[in-house]
Amino acid sequence: MPLTATRRVTLGLVLLAAVCLLFGDFEISTHDPWHALGRLFMGLIQPDFSRVDFLGEALLRTVAFAFVGVGLGSAAGMLLALLFRHVWVRTFCAFIRAIHELFWALIFLQSFGLHPITGVLAIAIPYAGTFAKVYAEILDECDPQPERSLPQRAGRLSALVYTRISQAWPHLVSYTAYRLECGLRSSAVIGFVGMPTLGFHLAGAFAQGHYGTVGALLLLFYALIASLRLWARPRLLPLYLVASPFLLGTGLPIVWSNVSRFFTEDIVPAPLRNGEGLEGLWPWFGDLLLGQALPGIWNTLLLTQIALVLTGVLAMTLFPVISRHFTGRLGGTAGHVLLVVMRSTPEYLLAFILLQLWGPSMLPAVVALALHNGGIIGHLVGRRSNEIPLRQDAPGGINRYAYEVAPRVYGPFLALLFYRWEIIMRETAILGILGIATLGFYVDSAIQELRFDRAMVLILITALLNIGVDILARRLRAHLRLSHTARSEPAAA
Repeated sequence: MPLTATRRVTLGLVLLAAVCLLFGDFEISTHDPWHALGRLFMGLIQPDFSRVDFLGEALLRTVAFAFVGVGLGSAAGMLLALLFRHVWVRTFCAFIRAIHELFWALIFLQSFGLHPITGVLAIAIPYAGTFAKVYAEILDECDPQPERSLPQRAGRLSALVYTRISQAWPHLVSYTAYRLECGLRSSAVIGFVGMPTLGFHLAGAFAQGHYGTVGALLLLFYALIASLRLWARPRLLPLYLVASPFLLGTGLPIVWSNVSRFFTEDIVPAPLRNGEGLEGLWPWFGDLLLGQALPGIWNTLLLTQIALVLTGVLAMTLFPVISRHFTGRLGGTAGHVLLVVMRSTPEYLLAFILLQLWGPSMLPAVVALALHNGGIIGHLVGRRSNEIPLRQDAPGGINRYAYEVAPRVYGPFLALLFYRWEIIMRETAILGILGIATLGFYVDSAIQELRFDRAMVLILITALLNIGVDILARRLRAHLRLSHTARSEPAAA
C-alpha cells in the first residue's frame, strides 16, 4: 500500500522520536519512587487542609493575577489584531508569545523584584501575542458581505464593531474564556518564582515533605478550574476585573534605579559594557554558543520531539473515553474527569512533582508534557469524534476505532498536534528551570550568577527556536492541507 503524505509525515515524526530516545536520559534515580508516589496519592485521598496557611489569600491572588493578566493581554491583543496585517505586528506578536510566562517573570524579577507588576506583565505580554494571532484569525473568517452593505459615510470603527466583531463575538468570548483557564494555570505557576500564588505554597509544602498539604492544594486548584463556569459568569466579569487589581497585594517597593540599570547596563553584553568593542563580543558570544546555547538547543529539540510523539499517542489512545461511540454516560463522565485533570494540571507543576518522585532526568519532563498536552488534544479530538455519524451496522470495539472513527479524526488530530508543537517547545525550554538541561536550565543558571546579558541572549535564542518550529508546523499543516482545522483548536478548547 503506497504511503500518503500524512502517513509519511507521521512515520517520519515517530522514527525521529525513536532516534531521540537513544540520546535521552530517562533513568529513575530516587531510592524508593513508588513509596513517594504512594505518599502523594495518599495526600490526594486524605488531604490535610489544616496545614495550609493563608489559603484564602493564595486563592484570591491566583485568581487576581489571572484576571488582570488575561484582561490586559486580551485588550492589547485586540488592538494588535486590528493591525495584524502588517508584517512588523505579526513578527512582534510571534516574538512575545514565543517567550514563556516564567521567562518573562524571571526578566521582570530582576528589575521590579517581587512586586505584583512582575506577575501581571509575565502573563499579559505573551498572552497579548497569542490573543492578537487568534483574534485576527477569527475576525478574518467573518463574512465580508455585511461590511460591503454599509453606507459609505460609516466610519471604520462603526464598520468594525457592527459587522466583523458582532459576527465574531461568540467565538471571541469562547476563546477568551479558554484563555482565562490558561491564565489560572499560569498564575499558579508563577508562584514557583516567588509570586504569592498557589504554586508558591505548593513548592514550600513539597520541600517540607507535607504530602497532605500538597494534596489539599492540588485538589483546591482542580476545584478552582472545574468550577470556573459557575463563578466566572459573564455578568460578574466586570466586577472581577475592577476588583482584581486591588487583590494583587503590594509586594516589595520598586527601586526604579534598579529598573533603569537592568535595561541600560545589566543586559548589555559584557564586552560592550566594558568597552572591549566588537573584538571582544565575538569570542564572548562564541563561548556562550558552544558552552550553553548549543547543548541547550540539542536537549530542547530532543525532549520536544519525544514529548510531541508521546502526546500524540496519548491523545489518540484516550479520546475514546469521552466519545459517545465508545462510552456510555457514566464512562463518559469518568473520562471527562480524567482529561480535565490532565489538561488542568500545568506541565511545569506536574514536572516539578515528578522530579521530586523520580529524581532529575528527562523522564519527568516528557511525562509531564505528554500528559498535559495529550489531555488537551484528546479532549478536543473526542469532541470532534462525537460529530461523526456512524451507520447502524458499523462494527464495534477495536474495529470501530480502527476503521470507522480514528481515520476520520486523524486529520484534525494532526492539525491540533502541529498547533501545539511550538507550545510544547516553549514548555520544554522552561522546564530547564527545574534542573533539566534544556535552554531554561542555562537561562536560570545565568540569572543565578547575575549574568543577565547571557540570560537575555539565551532567551532570544529560545524565542527564535520557537518561531522556527511554529513556521515548520504551519508549513506541514499547509502541505497536508490541515490549516483550516488548526484554527478550530482555540475556539473549541
